[in-house]
Amino acid sequence: MKRKLGFVTLLAVLVFSSLPSFAAAGAVYTLNNSTSGNAVLAFNRSADGQILPAGTFATGGTGTGAGLGNQAALAMDTSNTFLFAVNAGSDNISVFKIGENDLRLVALAPSGGQHPISLTVSRKVLYVLNNGAAVGGSDTIAGFAVSGNGHLKPIVSGLPLSTGSVGPAQIGFNNDGDVLLVTEKATNNIDVFSVDDDGVAVGPTVVASQGKTPFGFAFGKRNEVIVSDAFGGAANAGAVSSYIVSADRALRTVSGAVPDNQSAPCWVVLTNDGRFAYTTNTASGNVSGYKVGFNGMLQLLTVGGQTGNTGTGSGPIDAAISNDSRFLYVLTPGTGNIQGFDISLDGSLTPLSQASGIPSSASGLVAR
Repeated sequence: MKRKLGFVTLLAVLVFSSLPSFAAAGAVYTLNNSTSGNAVLAFNRSADGQILPAGTFATGGTGTGAGLGNQAALAMDTSNTFLFAVNAGSDNISVFKIGENDLRLVALAPSGGQHPISLTVSRKVLYVLNNGAAVGGSDTIAGFAVSGNGHLKPIVSGLPLSTGSVGPAQIGFNNDGDVLLVTEKATNNIDVFSVDDDGVAVGPTVVASQGKTPFGFAFGKRNEVIVSDAFGGAANAGAVSSYIVSADRALRTVSGAVPDNQSAPCWVVLTNDGRFAYTTNTASGNVSGYKVGFNGMLQLLTVGGQTGNTGTGSGPIDAAISNDSRFLYVLTPGTGNIQGFDISLDGSLTPLSQASGIPSSASGLVAR
Protein backbone atom coordinates (compact mmCIF):
# COMPACT_ATOMS: atom_id res chain seq x y z
CA MET A 1 0.00 0.00 0.00
CA LYS A 2 2.77 2.47 0.93
CA ARG A 3 4.53 1.74 -2.37
CA LYS A 4 1.29 2.37 -4.32
CA LEU A 5 0.62 5.67 -2.51
CA GLY A 6 4.19 6.74 -3.18
CA PHE A 7 3.74 6.07 -6.88
CA VAL A 8 0.44 8.01 -6.96
CA THR A 9 2.04 10.96 -5.16
CA LEU A 10 4.97 10.95 -7.59
CA LEU A 11 2.59 10.81 -10.56
CA ALA A 12 0.62 13.76 -9.20
CA VAL A 13 3.79 15.81 -8.80
CA LEU A 14 4.83 15.03 -12.37
CA VAL A 15 1.40 15.93 -13.78
CA PHE A 16 1.11 19.25 -11.94
CA SER A 17 4.69 20.24 -12.69
CA SER A 18 4.00 19.72 -16.41
CA LEU A 19 1.05 22.12 -16.48
CA PRO A 20 1.65 25.46 -18.24
CA SER A 21 3.04 27.96 -15.73
CA PHE A 22 0.78 30.77 -17.00
CA ALA A 23 -2.16 29.05 -15.31
CA ALA A 24 -0.73 29.97 -11.94
CA ALA A 25 -0.03 33.62 -11.50
CA GLY A 26 -1.88 36.58 -12.99
CA ALA A 27 -2.22 38.95 -15.91
CA VAL A 28 -1.11 42.25 -17.42
CA TYR A 29 -3.45 44.63 -19.28
CA THR A 30 -3.00 47.66 -21.54
CA LEU A 31 -5.28 49.71 -23.85
CA ASN A 32 -4.72 49.98 -27.60
CA ASN A 33 -6.41 53.45 -27.51
CA SER A 34 -7.53 53.05 -31.12
CA THR A 35 -9.82 55.53 -32.88
CA SER A 36 -11.52 52.66 -34.71
CA GLY A 37 -12.44 50.86 -31.50
CA ASN A 38 -10.70 50.95 -28.14
CA ALA A 39 -9.77 47.59 -26.64
CA VAL A 40 -7.93 46.02 -23.72
CA LEU A 41 -4.96 43.86 -24.70
CA ALA A 42 -4.61 41.08 -22.12
CA PHE A 43 -1.56 38.97 -21.31
CA ASN A 44 -1.29 35.93 -19.07
CA ARG A 45 1.51 36.20 -16.53
CA SER A 46 3.41 33.06 -15.55
CA ALA A 47 4.87 32.32 -12.14
CA ASP A 48 8.30 33.38 -13.41
CA GLY A 49 7.02 36.72 -14.72
CA GLN A 50 6.86 35.94 -18.44
CA ILE A 51 3.75 37.22 -20.25
CA LEU A 52 1.92 35.78 -23.26
CA PRO A 53 -1.02 37.22 -25.28
CA ALA A 54 -4.40 36.21 -23.86
CA GLY A 55 -6.88 38.09 -26.04
CA THR A 56 -8.26 41.45 -27.12
CA PHE A 57 -11.42 42.77 -25.45
CA ALA A 58 -13.39 45.66 -26.96
CA THR A 59 -14.32 48.48 -24.57
CA GLY A 60 -17.36 49.61 -26.55
CA GLY A 61 -15.80 53.08 -26.89
CA THR A 62 -13.03 54.77 -28.87
CA GLY A 63 -9.56 56.03 -28.14
CA THR A 64 -7.58 58.89 -29.63
CA GLY A 65 -4.89 57.07 -31.58
CA ALA A 66 -2.16 59.04 -29.79
CA GLY A 67 -0.58 59.37 -26.36
CA LEU A 68 -2.78 60.82 -23.62
CA GLY A 69 -0.05 62.46 -21.50
CA ASN A 70 -1.38 60.61 -18.50
CA GLN A 71 -0.96 57.89 -15.91
CA ALA A 72 -3.67 55.34 -14.99
CA ALA A 73 -5.84 54.99 -18.10
CA LEU A 74 -6.64 51.59 -16.55
CA ALA A 75 -7.44 50.77 -12.93
CA MET A 76 -8.39 47.68 -10.94
CA ASP A 77 -10.18 47.43 -7.60
CA THR A 78 -8.24 45.92 -4.70
CA SER A 79 -10.04 42.57 -4.99
CA ASN A 80 -9.13 42.31 -8.71
CA THR A 81 -12.83 41.87 -9.51
CA PHE A 82 -13.26 44.76 -11.95
CA LEU A 83 -11.05 46.47 -14.52
CA PHE A 84 -11.91 50.08 -15.43
CA ALA A 85 -10.81 51.74 -18.68
CA VAL A 86 -11.03 55.24 -20.16
CA ASN A 87 -12.33 55.86 -23.66
CA ALA A 88 -10.82 59.29 -24.34
CA GLY A 89 -12.26 59.48 -27.84
CA SER A 90 -15.89 58.79 -26.88
CA ASP A 91 -15.99 60.41 -23.40
CA ASN A 92 -16.99 57.30 -21.50
CA ILE A 93 -15.73 54.62 -19.12
CA SER A 94 -15.79 50.85 -19.57
CA VAL A 95 -16.08 48.34 -16.73
CA PHE A 96 -14.94 44.73 -17.19
CA LYS A 97 -15.51 41.78 -14.88
CA ILE A 98 -12.18 39.98 -14.56
CA GLY A 99 -12.34 36.24 -15.21
CA GLU A 100 -9.64 33.66 -14.78
CA ASN A 101 -8.79 33.75 -18.48
CA ASP A 102 -10.87 36.57 -19.95
CA LEU A 103 -12.62 39.91 -19.47
CA ARG A 104 -16.37 40.51 -19.73
CA LEU A 105 -17.71 44.01 -20.44
CA VAL A 106 -20.41 44.75 -17.85
CA ALA A 107 -20.92 48.53 -18.07
CA LEU A 108 -20.28 51.55 -20.28
CA ALA A 109 -20.99 54.96 -18.73
CA PRO A 110 -20.41 58.65 -19.57
CA SER A 111 -17.27 59.98 -17.88
CA GLY A 112 -18.96 63.09 -16.45
CA GLY A 113 -16.84 65.33 -18.66
CA GLN A 114 -14.79 65.34 -21.86
CA HIS A 115 -11.66 63.38 -22.82
CA PRO A 116 -11.21 61.07 -19.79
CA ILE A 117 -7.56 60.11 -19.27
CA SER A 118 -7.09 58.70 -15.76
CA LEU A 119 -9.01 56.57 -13.23
CA THR A 120 -8.75 55.58 -9.57
CA VAL A 121 -10.93 53.36 -7.39
CA SER A 122 -11.31 52.87 -3.62
CA ARG A 123 -14.08 51.66 -1.29
CA LYS A 124 -16.48 51.01 -4.20
CA VAL A 125 -15.97 54.59 -5.39
CA LEU A 126 -14.44 55.45 -8.76
CA TYR A 127 -13.11 58.85 -9.83
CA VAL A 128 -12.11 59.89 -13.33
CA LEU A 129 -9.96 62.78 -14.53
CA ASN A 130 -11.35 64.51 -17.62
CA ASN A 131 -8.84 66.50 -19.70
CA GLY A 132 -11.60 68.55 -21.31
CA ALA A 133 -9.34 71.50 -22.14
CA ALA A 134 -7.60 69.30 -24.72
CA VAL A 135 -10.82 69.28 -26.78
CA GLY A 136 -12.05 72.82 -26.12
CA GLY A 137 -13.72 72.28 -22.74
CA SER A 138 -12.50 72.37 -19.13
CA ASP A 139 -10.41 70.01 -17.01
CA THR A 140 -12.59 68.41 -14.33
CA ILE A 141 -13.05 65.30 -12.20
CA ALA A 142 -16.16 63.16 -11.69
CA GLY A 143 -17.07 60.48 -9.15
CA PHE A 144 -19.16 57.32 -9.29
CA ALA A 145 -20.44 54.66 -6.93
CA VAL A 146 -19.53 51.16 -8.14
CA SER A 147 -22.31 48.61 -7.61
CA GLY A 148 -21.77 44.93 -6.90
CA ASN A 149 -22.26 44.11 -10.59
CA GLY A 150 -19.88 46.85 -11.77
CA HIS A 151 -22.42 49.44 -12.84
CA LEU A 152 -21.60 53.10 -12.20
CA LYS A 153 -23.88 55.63 -10.48
CA PRO A 154 -22.80 59.31 -10.66
CA ILE A 155 -21.90 60.99 -7.36
CA VAL A 156 -20.05 64.14 -8.45
CA SER A 157 -19.73 65.59 -11.95
CA GLY A 158 -17.76 68.52 -13.38
CA LEU A 159 -15.74 69.32 -10.24
CA PRO A 160 -13.07 71.80 -11.42
CA LEU A 161 -9.32 71.76 -10.85
CA SER A 162 -7.24 74.84 -9.98
CA THR A 163 -8.19 76.43 -13.32
CA GLY A 164 -9.95 75.30 -16.46
CA SER A 165 -6.82 74.26 -18.38
CA VAL A 166 -4.00 72.72 -16.35
CA GLY A 167 -2.55 69.88 -18.41
CA PRO A 168 -3.65 67.21 -15.91
CA ALA A 169 -1.83 63.88 -15.79
CA GLN A 170 -3.24 61.61 -13.08
CA ILE A 171 -5.92 61.23 -10.43
CA GLY A 172 -5.37 58.88 -7.50
CA PHE A 173 -6.79 57.86 -4.12
CA ASN A 174 -4.72 57.38 -0.99
CA ASN A 175 -5.00 53.99 0.71
CA ASP A 176 -7.74 55.15 3.07
CA GLY A 177 -9.87 56.44 0.21
CA ASP A 178 -10.46 59.80 1.89
CA VAL A 179 -8.02 61.89 -0.17
CA LEU A 180 -7.70 62.39 -3.93
CA LEU A 181 -4.72 63.94 -5.67
CA VAL A 182 -4.49 65.35 -9.20
CA THR A 183 -1.22 66.43 -10.80
CA GLU A 184 -1.20 69.52 -13.03
CA LYS A 185 1.67 69.56 -15.52
CA ALA A 186 1.05 73.04 -16.93
CA THR A 187 0.74 74.86 -13.59
CA ASN A 188 3.27 72.88 -11.50
CA ASN A 189 0.54 72.28 -8.94
CA ILE A 190 -0.91 69.30 -7.08
CA ASP A 191 -4.63 69.40 -6.24
CA VAL A 192 -5.79 67.83 -2.98
CA PHE A 193 -9.46 66.82 -2.60
CA SER A 194 -11.08 65.53 0.60
CA VAL A 195 -13.54 62.65 0.15
CA ASP A 196 -16.33 61.93 2.65
CA ASP A 197 -17.84 58.58 3.60
CA ASP A 198 -20.37 58.86 0.76
CA GLY A 199 -17.60 59.30 -1.80
CA VAL A 200 -18.22 63.01 -2.35
CA ALA A 201 -15.02 64.95 -3.10
CA VAL A 202 -14.56 68.55 -1.92
CA GLY A 203 -11.82 70.95 -2.99
CA PRO A 204 -9.31 71.36 -4.30
CA THR A 205 -6.65 72.68 -1.99
CA VAL A 206 -3.88 73.66 -4.39
CA VAL A 207 -0.27 72.87 -3.42
CA ALA A 208 2.80 74.00 -5.35
CA SER A 209 4.84 71.03 -6.54
CA GLN A 210 8.45 70.72 -5.34
CA GLY A 211 9.57 70.00 -8.90
CA LYS A 212 8.46 71.20 -12.29
CA THR A 213 5.91 69.32 -14.40
CA PRO A 214 4.52 66.94 -11.76
CA PHE A 215 3.22 63.92 -13.62
CA GLY A 216 2.67 60.41 -12.25
CA PHE A 217 2.45 59.36 -8.61
CA ALA A 218 1.89 56.43 -6.29
CA PHE A 219 0.67 56.24 -2.68
CA GLY A 220 2.33 54.17 0.04
CA LYS A 221 0.70 52.52 3.05
CA ARG A 222 1.47 55.39 5.45
CA ASN A 223 -0.03 58.09 3.22
CA GLU A 224 3.32 58.92 1.66
CA VAL A 225 3.06 59.82 -2.01
CA ILE A 226 5.87 59.60 -4.58
CA VAL A 227 5.59 62.04 -7.52
CA SER A 228 7.64 62.23 -10.74
CA ASP A 229 8.90 65.65 -11.83
CA ALA A 230 9.41 65.70 -15.61
CA PHE A 231 10.86 69.24 -15.71
CA GLY A 232 9.32 69.77 -19.12
CA GLY A 233 11.39 66.96 -20.60
CA ALA A 234 14.65 68.90 -20.22
CA ALA A 235 17.71 66.70 -20.76
CA ASN A 236 18.97 64.97 -17.60
CA ALA A 237 16.88 67.29 -15.41
CA GLY A 238 14.31 64.79 -14.14
CA ALA A 239 13.56 64.15 -10.49
CA VAL A 240 11.16 62.47 -8.07
CA SER A 241 9.63 64.09 -4.97
CA SER A 242 7.87 62.66 -1.94
CA TYR A 243 5.16 64.01 0.32
CA ILE A 244 3.03 62.91 3.26
CA VAL A 245 -0.72 63.48 3.55
CA SER A 246 -1.18 64.64 7.15
CA ALA A 247 -4.10 63.85 9.45
CA ASP A 248 -5.80 67.11 8.44
CA ARG A 249 -5.42 66.06 4.77
CA ALA A 250 -2.73 68.59 3.99
CA LEU A 251 0.24 67.74 1.77
CA ARG A 252 3.64 68.04 3.50
CA THR A 253 6.95 67.75 1.63
CA VAL A 254 9.37 65.00 2.69
CA SER A 255 11.95 64.87 -0.16
CA GLY A 256 11.90 67.73 -2.61
CA ALA A 257 12.86 66.91 -6.21
CA VAL A 258 15.57 64.23 -5.80
CA PRO A 259 17.31 64.11 -9.23
CA ASP A 260 17.50 60.87 -11.23
CA ASN A 261 19.85 62.46 -13.82
CA GLN A 262 17.57 61.25 -16.63
CA SER A 263 15.10 62.90 -19.01
CA ALA A 264 11.30 63.12 -18.69
CA PRO A 265 10.49 60.87 -15.72
CA CYS A 266 6.73 60.58 -15.96
CA TRP A 267 5.20 57.35 -14.62
CA VAL A 268 5.64 56.12 -11.02
CA VAL A 269 4.91 52.81 -9.30
CA LEU A 270 5.63 51.58 -5.77
CA THR A 271 6.17 48.06 -4.42
CA ASN A 272 3.50 46.82 -2.02
CA ASP A 273 5.81 47.03 0.98
CA GLY A 274 6.58 50.66 0.08
CA ARG A 275 10.36 50.08 0.00
CA PHE A 276 11.04 50.82 -3.66
CA ALA A 277 9.66 53.30 -6.20
CA TYR A 278 10.32 53.23 -9.94
CA THR A 279 9.87 55.95 -12.53
CA THR A 280 10.05 55.54 -16.30
CA ASN A 281 12.25 58.07 -18.08
CA THR A 282 10.50 58.51 -21.41
CA ALA A 283 13.17 60.50 -23.21
CA SER A 284 16.08 58.45 -21.81
CA GLY A 285 14.65 54.99 -22.55
CA ASN A 286 15.18 53.61 -19.07
CA VAL A 287 13.85 53.19 -15.53
CA SER A 288 15.12 54.80 -12.32
CA GLY A 289 14.66 53.16 -8.94
CA TYR A 290 14.50 54.82 -5.53
CA LYS A 291 14.71 53.39 -2.04
CA VAL A 292 11.86 54.79 0.04
CA GLY A 293 12.43 55.27 3.78
CA PHE A 294 9.81 54.60 6.43
CA ASN A 295 9.05 58.32 6.55
CA GLY A 296 8.97 58.64 2.75
CA MET A 297 12.52 59.91 2.26
CA LEU A 298 13.94 59.07 -1.17
CA GLN A 299 17.38 57.74 -2.10
CA LEU A 300 18.40 56.97 -5.67
CA LEU A 301 19.22 53.26 -6.04
CA THR A 302 21.92 53.47 -8.70
CA VAL A 303 24.66 55.96 -9.46
CA GLY A 304 23.61 57.84 -12.58
CA GLY A 305 19.97 56.88 -12.11
CA GLN A 306 19.59 53.98 -14.57
CA THR A 307 18.20 50.96 -12.73
CA GLY A 308 16.66 49.24 -15.76
CA ASN A 309 17.12 49.74 -19.50
CA THR A 310 14.24 49.59 -22.00
CA GLY A 311 16.28 50.48 -25.08
CA THR A 312 16.95 53.30 -27.49
CA GLY A 313 13.75 54.74 -28.93
CA SER A 314 11.56 52.69 -26.58
CA GLY A 315 9.89 55.77 -25.05
CA PRO A 316 8.83 54.01 -21.81
CA ILE A 317 5.59 55.35 -20.38
CA ASP A 318 3.18 53.42 -18.12
CA ALA A 319 4.48 50.96 -15.54
CA ALA A 320 2.85 48.34 -13.32
CA ILE A 321 3.96 45.99 -10.56
CA SER A 322 2.49 42.51 -10.02
CA ASN A 323 0.40 41.86 -6.89
CA ASP A 324 3.27 39.98 -5.27
CA SER A 325 5.72 42.84 -6.07
CA ARG A 326 8.08 40.38 -7.78
CA PHE A 327 7.81 41.85 -11.28
CA LEU A 328 7.82 45.29 -12.90
CA TYR A 329 6.27 45.80 -16.35
CA VAL A 330 6.89 48.84 -18.54
CA LEU A 331 4.93 49.90 -21.63
CA THR A 332 7.33 50.91 -24.42
CA PRO A 333 5.21 52.08 -27.38
CA GLY A 334 8.28 53.39 -29.21
CA THR A 335 9.37 49.80 -29.82
CA GLY A 336 5.92 48.18 -29.60
CA ASN A 337 6.64 46.15 -26.48
CA ILE A 338 5.86 45.53 -22.84
CA GLN A 339 9.19 45.02 -21.09
CA GLY A 340 9.24 42.94 -17.93
CA PHE A 341 11.76 43.02 -15.08
CA ASP A 342 12.37 40.79 -12.10
CA ILE A 343 12.57 42.90 -8.90
CA SER A 344 15.37 41.71 -6.60
CA LEU A 345 15.31 42.02 -2.82
CA ASP A 346 17.62 45.04 -3.05
CA GLY A 347 15.37 46.74 -5.63
CA SER A 348 17.63 46.05 -8.60
CA LEU A 349 16.01 45.00 -11.89
CA THR A 350 16.78 42.03 -14.14
CA PRO A 351 15.17 42.07 -17.63
CA LEU A 352 12.64 39.44 -18.65
CA SER A 353 11.57 38.71 -22.22
CA GLN A 354 9.32 41.24 -23.93
CA ALA A 355 5.75 41.01 -25.18
CA SER A 356 5.60 42.50 -28.68
CA GLY A 357 2.93 43.84 -31.04
CA ILE A 358 1.87 46.79 -28.86
CA PRO A 359 0.58 49.75 -30.92
CA SER A 360 2.25 53.14 -30.58
CA SER A 361 -1.09 54.59 -29.39
CA ALA A 362 -1.23 52.28 -26.34
CA SER A 363 -1.97 53.80 -22.95
CA GLY A 364 -2.35 52.45 -19.43
CA LEU A 365 -0.85 49.39 -17.77
CA VAL A 366 -2.02 47.33 -14.80
CA ALA A 367 -0.90 43.97 -13.49
CA ARG A 368 -2.19 41.34 -11.08
